[in-house]
Amino acid sequence: MSIADESAASNLAEYSVSEISGALKRTVEEAFDHVRVRGEISGYRGPHSSGHAYFSLKDDRARLEAVIWRTAFTKLAFKPEEGLEVIATGKLTTFPGSSKYQIVIEQIEPAGAGALMALLNERRLRLEAEGLFVAARKRPLPYMPRVIGVVTSPTGAVIRDIRHRIADRFPVHVIVWPVRVQGETSAAEVAAGIAGLNALDGSNGLPRPDVIIVARGGGSLEDFWSFNDEAVVRAAAASAIPLISAVGHETDWSLLDHVADVRAPTPTGAAEMAVPVRADLVATLAALHARHGNAVSRRLGESRRHVAASARALPTPDMLLALPRRRLDEAATAIRRCLSMAVGEKRRAYGDVGSKLSPGSLESLLREKRADLRHADSAAAHAFEGLVGRRRQRFERLQSDLRPHVVAAHSLQARHRLDGLAARFEQAFGARQDRRRQALSAAIRVAASLDPRKILQRGYAIIRGADDVPITRAEGLLPGMAFAVEFAGNERRDAVAVEGAPGEFKTSLRPKRAARAKIVVEGQGKLF
Repeated sequence: MSIADESAASNLAEYSVSEISGALKRTVEEAFDHVRVRGEISGYRGPHSSGHAYFSLKDDRARLEAVIWRTAFTKLAFKPEEGLEVIATGKLTTFPGSSKYQIVIEQIEPAGAGALMALLNERRLRLEAEGLFVAARKRPLPYMPRVIGVVTSPTGAVIRDIRHRIADRFPVHVIVWPVRVQGETSAAEVAAGIAGLNALDGSNGLPRPDVIIVARGGGSLEDFWSFNDEAVVRAAAASAIPLISAVGHETDWSLLDHVADVRAPTPTGAAEMAVPVRADLVATLAALHARHGNAVSRRLGESRRHVAASARALPTPDMLLALPRRRLDEAATAIRRCLSMAVGEKRRAYGDVGSKLSPGSLESLLREKRADLRHADSAAAHAFEGLVGRRRQRFERLQSDLRPHVVAAHSLQARHRLDGLAARFEQAFGARQDRRRQALSAAIRVAASLDPRKILQRGYAIIRGADDVPITRAEGLLPGMAFAVEFAGNERRDAVAVEGAPGEFKTSLRPKRAARAKIVVEGQGKLF
C-alpha cells in the first residue's frame, strides 16, 4: 500500500457493527415507511407459540422475509396460507442480529378476485375431503318448531323480513343472536352465535331453538367472505340443531351453504322453510278430524255386528265346562286309589328292609366276619411257618453239600442273605398283621355301629315278648300280655299291656314321682 492510500484510509470515520446496523435500520424504515408488496406466501407454518407469524414473500426472482405481530394477526380478515398470492401492506425494517431486512405486515389481502376464488375452491376441497359436506350428515328440519334462532345483524332488513314472514305463516318464538355480517370480526361472531344457540338449555330463561337460520342480504364475494371462513363452517357442522343457510340471493353461494342442513335462496325463503302455513294446517286438521269421526263410527258399527255374530256362535259356559268337570272328577277318584296303592307298597318295602336289619341277622353277620378273620389269621401264620421251615431245610441241604473250605466263604454271605430274608419276612408278616388288624377294627366299628344296643343309647327301647323275641308291631301286644322293655345298659323293665287306645301300656314298676306312668307313642306303623 502506498503512503497516499494509508493517509486516505486513516481519514475515514470508524463505526462499530451496532452503529452500522442502526444506521441501516433507520435508513430503510424512513425510505420504506409504508409499502404494498405483492408476492406468494412461502414457508408458512401457522402462528408461533408467542402468537407471532413468520414466513416469506417471494416471486420468480427474489425473496422477502415477513413477520406479522400477534396484535395485528388477530385483526386480519384473511389468514395467511401456504402458496397463496397476496398483497401485504406494512413497513420495511432490518433485523440487526442476522443482518437481514424484512417487512412487518399490518394488513394482508388476496391478490384479486381470482385469488379469492382459488382460495375458496382450495378450502372447499379440503373441507369436502374431511366429509363436512356429505349429504348423509344433513338432517331434516322439524315440521313445526316452537323456537327459531336467527344469527344475523339486528339492524338490517333481513331480520324484519324473517320476522314478518314467520308471523304471517305460523307465529312462533324467535331468538335473535346479533352479529356483524361483514368485517374483520364477522366470522368469529357468526361462529360464536351458532355455538351459543346450541348451548341454550332453558336454564337462563331462554328456550333452546328447534332450528337455526344464519341469514345475510345480498352483496359481493368480499362481503360474503365471513361465511366462507373455516371457523363458521366447522361451527355449523358441529351444530346439534338443524341449520338453514340464507346468505345472499339465489345466485350467491358460500361454504356455509354446503355444510348447512338446508340452503334457502333468500332469508324470506328460509322463514318459509322453517314454519308451515297455519291456515293450511287448521284446514287439514279439520278435514282429518271429520274423516277420523266417520271412520270411528263405521269401525264401531262393524265391531258391534261382529261381536253379535260371534256371541251367537259361542257355546254356553255349562257346555264349555262339562268335559273338564268330568275329567276332574275321574282324576280325583284315580288319585285316591293310586295314593292308597302307593302307601301299601311303601309299607311292604319298609317291612322287607326292616326284617333284614334285625339284631339277630346283624349278630350272625358279625360272627361270620369274625370267623373269616380268625381263619385268615391262622392261615397266614401257618403259611409263614411253612415257608420259613422250607427255607431252613433248603439252607441246611445246601450247607451239607458245600465243601469245608467253601463253606466258610459262602456261609457268611448266606447268613447275611438269610438274615435279610428273615427281616423282610418279619416286616411283611408284621405289615400283613397290621392290615388284618385294621380290617378287623373297621369290621368291628361297622358291627358296633349296627349294634342295636348303640341305638338304645340315643333314647330308643326294644320291646321283647316271651323268649326275648322282639315285638316290632302293635298287633303283637294283646291286652293283659306281659312283656319287657329293654333300655340302654341292658336295663330292663317289665310291663303289662292294658285295654284302651292302641299303643297304650303301663309298667309293673312304678316311678317314685308319679302314681302311674302312661306312654303313648304315635308314629309310623303304630309300634305300641
